[in-house]
Parts: sequence; structure tokens; C-alpha cells
Amino acid sequence: MPRKPRYEVADPAQVQVFHAVQRCVRRAFLCGEDPLTGRSFEHRRQWIRDRLEFMASVFGIDCLTYSVMSNHLHLVLRSRPDVVAAWSDQEVAGRWLRLFPARRRPDGSAEPPTEADIAALVNHPEVLAERRRRLSDVSWWMRCVAEFIARRANREDECTGRFWEGRYRLQNLLDEASLLACAAYVDLNPVRAAIAETPESSPYTGAKDRIDDLPQQPSRLRPSMHEWERSRRRRHSGWMSPVEINEAKDPVGPCVEKSGRRASSKGFLGISLVRYLELLDWTGRQLRSDKLGSIPKHLAPILSRIGVDTRGWCDVVRRFGRVFKRAAGTPESLAREAVRCGQHWMCAPDNPLGLCSD
Repeated sequence: MPRKPRYEVADPAQVQVFHAVQRCVRRAFLCGEDPLTGRSFEHRRQWIRDRLEFMASVFGIDCLTYSVMSNHLHLVLRSRPDVVAAWSDQEVAGRWLRLFPARRRPDGSAEPPTEADIAALVNHPEVLAERRRRLSDVSWWMRCVAEFIARRANREDECTGRFWEGRYRLQNLLDEASLLACAAYVDLNPVRAAIAETPESSPYTGAKDRIDDLPQQPSRLRPSMHEWERSRRRRHSGWMSPVEINEAKDPVGPCVEKSGRRASSKGFLGISLVRYLELLDWTGRQLRSDKLGSIPKHLAPILSRIGVDTRGWCDVVRRFGRVFKRAAGTPESLAREAVRCGQHWMCAPDNPLGLCSD
């Protein structure tokens, strides 16, 4: 089946959630230690982590979670054109010039944009409108991550040529059940790959960053994880979206972030960070054959509330990347997406739609 053009999958004018995967060419080692040469590329994980944090501070895109593996990268992203629409023309121009600076220092680092640089872009409305659109475009996010890392790795290796394997893979996540399954799948990648035993020992994942920040939570905020996730104190995970979404507590509108570290302070799941981490811990135990565990009683209502069958949950997390190809969701949400984009394959009776399959 031919691949769809990106503009038919990701619309920068709509709020959408995606699972993106970028792999190295020939499955070569991006990070970790190459068993053939013995050479370690572990330091490149920090390159990617730093680049993702920078991207979150520039784009109108929420990074929900991520994981950096030895030869591929997982991201769960939410485009936020509503946030970008709330930015002033000067802010759009300033953010774009942080990505593509007009001048660089002798060491290659970017010079901060001047008022004249910003004014030159603001005074071209058509160009500025295109830059505004790109700042909520997942394809431009992935391009700015992949190209930066490829150039830096090629300089280190003293070589040229393709670094990434074709174009990145993109899946639409159409409902909360598929989003929860995908987030767990991404955060548990090191556990499934047997390079970590628990989420708290899984380096360079969204879950690890959130866990590392928990000891810094002030005692006055401990009864409310909701407020803590939106505070500016989270050193490791403050650039990612909060986990819990609460329509009653969050302000109406795009929830534009004031700290400048991320696009918005809007969560993405109907459960708290603590409950999500407990679910990760339980799921990780089930995915490892050498671990024994039983599901805590308080987790069953969480899965039931969002319509996920606990019998098929672990199988879905384990096989998420293979079960769902272009989009993930319930039959109803996939049918709505099929109507939107004119793709009848989504409604085929033999399509593996449900999260409740045995």
C-alpha cells in the first residue's frame, strides 16, 4: 500500500495527537555501544534529549512523552495551532529566528535575534503566516530534530550521507484509550528491550524524567499533583506536557504556558501522574517473564473508565507498533477519522481496531 502524503495525515491547523518513530539508516547505532566495533555512542542520547527540550520551547507542539533507544526514537506529540494563534507576530518571529538564526557566533552557536531581525519578518505578513503555520506542524518538528542530530553525528564520525532511515513513521492517536496505550508503550520501551528493569531505571524516557522530579515536590503541593505538574520547579520534566488533564481546574482556552519551556500547560490523560506511574509499573511487570506481579485493585477502575479491557491491555502495549499502522483508536473514532480524510480502509471489517482484542 502506498504511503500517504504527510499533509493528509497531519494537519497543522488542527489539534491532533501522534506517535512518531524515527530510525537510523540500516538500524545502525544512534546511541549505546556498538557490539561490532565496541565504540560507545551513549552521549548522543543527551544530544537528543537536549534538542527535544529546545524544540518544546520553540514550537506550538506539546511533547507528551518520549524514549531514546539505541537505534531509534519514539515521540508522542500533540500539535497546538490554538496556542500558536494566541502568540503575537513578534513572538512568532522571535521563535522562528531561534530555530533558523540570521547570524551565528564563531563557535557555531546562534546569535539572539535583534529587533531589526524580528521587524524584518513581521513586516512580511505572508511569510510570517507561513512561519506561524510551520510552528504547529509535526513534520517541521521532526525535520528540525532529525537534521540537527544527523549533522552533529556526521561531524563526529567525520563522514557524510544519510543518517536516518527514510522518512519517519507517524500514527494518529484518536482517543484516550489509544493515547494511554501508546504512552505506556513508549515509556516501557527500555523495559521491553531488557535494558532496564523498571520505569525509574529507564534512562532518557518521559517517565524517568517525571520520576526524577518527584523528590523535589514541595510538601505544600503534595496533596495536589495537578498543581505540581504545572509549576516551574520541575527541572527534568517541566518541558513536557503534564499528565493529568482536568477541565474543572484548567483554564478555558489553549492554556498557553508562561514559563517558555513548553507550548501549554494542558494535560493529556484523565488520570493523575501517580496513577499513570503505578500503571506503568504494573504493566512492566507483566511484560517481563521473569517478574511476578498482580494488578492492584485501584488500577482496574482506571482501565475500565476509559474503556480498556484489562485482559488485552498488556498485549496491546507489547504489540502497539505492529497492531496499529496509520491510526490507533476505537472503531467509532477510526470511523470518524475515515470520514474526515476519505480513507475507507479504516472502516474495513478485518482491520484490528479494538484495544480489547485477546
